[in-house]
Amino acid sequence: MKGKIAVMNQPGSLEYQEYEVPAPAPGAVVVKVLCSNVCGSELHIWAGHHPKKNGGLGHETVGLIHQLGEGVTTDNAGQPVKVGDRIAATYFISCQRCPSCQSGKLNLCENVFSFWAKQPEEAPHFHTTFSTHYYIHPGQFFYKVPDNVPDKLAAGANCALSQVYYGIEQAGVTIQDTLVIQGAGGLGIYATAIAKSKGATVIVIDADAARLALAKEFGADHVLNIKELPTKEERIQAVKALTRGRGADLCLEVAGVTDAFAEGIELVCSGGTLITMGNVTPGKTVAIDPGYLTRNQISIMPIMRYQPRYLNKSLQFLSDNIDKLPFHKMMDAEYSLECIEQALCDSMDRKVTRASIVMEQ
Repeated sequence: MKGKIAVMNQPGSLEYQEYEVPAPAPGAVVVKVLCSNVCGSELHIWAGHHPKKNGGLGHETVGLIHQLGEGVTTDNAGQPVKVGDRIAATYFISCQRCPSCQSGKLNLCENVFSFWAKQPEEAPHFHTTFSTHYYIHPGQFFYKVPDNVPDKLAAGANCALSQVYYGIEQAGVTIQDTLVIQGAGGLGIYATAIAKSKGATVIVIDADAARLALAKEFGADHVLNIKELPTKEERIQAVKALTRGRGADLCLEVAGVTDAFAEGIELVCSGGTLITMGNVTPGKTVAIDPGYLTRNQISIMPIMRYQPRYLNKSLQFLSDNIDKLPFHKMMDAEYSLECIEQALCDSMDRKVTRASIVMEQ
């Protein structure tokens, strides 16, 4: 049986290639892709800004087990699995052997992209998820998807939701805190939901009124429109006005804009924390005042990927809140495998919040 994969031959240009669907090695799993979402990382790659990636695209996905490799009888939470079960997998490897993994930093595994960066010509071919099939290697954690979680939401759990969930818990956000979120895309909306589940007061900043309205539906206490507050100084004063003149306890940068990183430092109070995960492209710089950081004892916490167990936590969060929050509004557009270029362009132009590539079965 042959499968199809979308391949970026150069930034902004796709072609499609076909390969025989491989049998899984011991410890591996092959899935039939149900759907795969367009994440901000794909947009960085599409624009030619990713430092390590070209070729296949896609990593936020959910699939049906097509074939189990020898020895695979359960997911990483110990739940029995069989052919036909829906699963979601971490998009990165945690080899559990390198120094980072041995120190407990599975999200920083030194072999993290040992397959994702490969070209599709190299077996087992299906390294990425804008494709009909996907090869889940040993070292990728995977979990069964709860029955009440739709495919498009389950797909987003393995990147956006798990990353902000991990970042918010790493920063120790509690009911006593005010959190500013810079950006109301997929990560920002998920972060709003997670932070509100912790009892925090949430302020969301974005330039898109529709996205800010969605943030309110997910529990944001206050929203600030950049178009109405066009200068950094105005936004800083607006946040201070909502925090008794102090500034927020924490700021989460998911905008992917260097100026947002610099601004976030001034949105938090003395002793506050800037959590940054949106700026992932090396080589872009911004001026900051180190004396301001020191005198105000501001902590900067970069977050890259997540501990794999957070994928299971995220799937459970979706299941527990599926009837409480309007998750269906986040996945606002569907595209076929043949229309990926349009999905990427619409996402770049911010015409959609989260595009889903839905495969024919």
